[in-house]
Amino acid sequence: MKVIVCGAGQVGTSIVRHLVTENNDVTVIDQSPEQIKKIGDSMDVKAMEGFASHPHVLEAAGAGDTDMIIAVTYADEVNMVACQVAHSLFEVPTKIARVRHQSYLQPMWADLFSRDNMPIDVIISPEIEVGRAISRRLHAPGAFDSLTLADGLVQLLGVRCADDCPIVDTPLGQLQELFPNLNITIVGIVRGGKGFVPNSTEHLLPDDEVYLIADSKHVPRVMAAFGHEEPEARRVIILGGGNIGTYLAREIEENHPGVSAKIIEFNREQAERAANALDHTVVIHGDALDPEILEEANVSAAEAVVAVTNEDEVNILASLLAKRYGTKKAMALINNSTYSPLVTTLGIDVVISPRAITVSTILQHIRRGRIRAAYALHEGFGEIMEAEAVESSDLVGAPLREAKLPQGLIIGALVRDGEVIMPRGDTVVRAHDRVVLFAQTDVIKQVERMFAVSLEFF
Repeated sequence: MKVIVCGAGQVGTSIVRHLVTENNDVTVIDQSPEQIKKIGDSMDVKAMEGFASHPHVLEAAGAGDTDMIIAVTYADEVNMVACQVAHSLFEVPTKIARVRHQSYLQPMWADLFSRDNMPIDVIISPEIEVGRAISRRLHAPGAFDSLTLADGLVQLLGVRCADDCPIVDTPLGQLQELFPNLNITIVGIVRGGKGFVPNSTEHLLPDDEVYLIADSKHVPRVMAAFGHEEPEARRVIILGGGNIGTYLAREIEENHPGVSAKIIEFNREQAERAANALDHTVVIHGDALDPEILEEANVSAAEAVVAVTNEDEVNILASLLAKRYGTKKAMALINNSTYSPLVTTLGIDVVISPRAITVSTILQHIRRGRIRAAYALHEGFGEIMEAEAVESSDLVGAPLREAKLPQGLIIGALVRDGEVIMPRGDTVVRAHDRVVLFAQTDVIKQVERMFAVSLEFF
């Protein structure tokens, strides 16, 4: 596949890394000569300095025979115009744009991005995606990552093993004996910062980060088995009243009536905007690092504090202060990926990475074959995918123990006629089953082929 990526910032670079790993033909455009040199020196791509929305730049990048353009520069308008030019002049089939400013995304302007106006196939709003990701984590107590799949029937959970985790030092192959009716498949473990796919003899160790697929009905039992029985947050304090904080508060107001939220915002104008945009959320104008402000917000009684200011350092320090003053769970938005490995050792429970969330959102639109969803795990370790099994696939019709699955692929769950089936050796995949799986980065192309309809089928 031939792809043009406009923007060589953190998100653009991460997308390029995924694409290059899978042997796609990638061209990157950015105004910054430093960024272009950096990405050109470190990856096998064509790197061009230029303004991504200019027709002559796109032409030089090969837009005339490109399959997809992904516009993730820092300017919404450049991203939108680049997609418009790619469509109008070069007939690029698939156009993806990152759009930050919420004014463009209001429902009343929904026709803006239609094919007759500004034909962008996929709009990515980092603020909305991050807000949704935080909301999912708030309502999966004890998990540092959470994602619903297969129309809510299956859930991905990321769970950290504490020293007192009941199943530490237990071989994974014995979990079925210990919990015979628990529908769970462990698909990946991150230990010491490195991810790997475990086998049945592997033991869980303290501080392991475990990714697992579970039947959504069994999630409370799964969390209890891992020693996490924290109650769902009913009192939430949001540090930062910008787009993400305001979106999260609105999400809580509209979809979680039993939860109360407060916002602490340092900038007076921003605090007033947030207060005007929300109906029931208390907005406090003040410094999230001021103990008196935290006390005024009654942080000691909060089950969760979510730090989403524009400064990583403020988010980290404010989260630690909140934990010190008694909050049960601290979540911090971290843009600088170099901080992430350090933060959890300090006592912050959940790290929110806007870059990783945005990349995951874009990935599901890049994947070929009958891939319905894709979600990246831990800095390029691999992806959780939801796919539809096709009749021509080698996966269909034979027991899984006989299927020639590539090393690094684990089937986590099947969904058939609304029923969740946890895979065993004698499980047979049928056509049209929803398959939830984990694939390490180096086998993703094989997975795409596995779920693609072959020409011989027609």
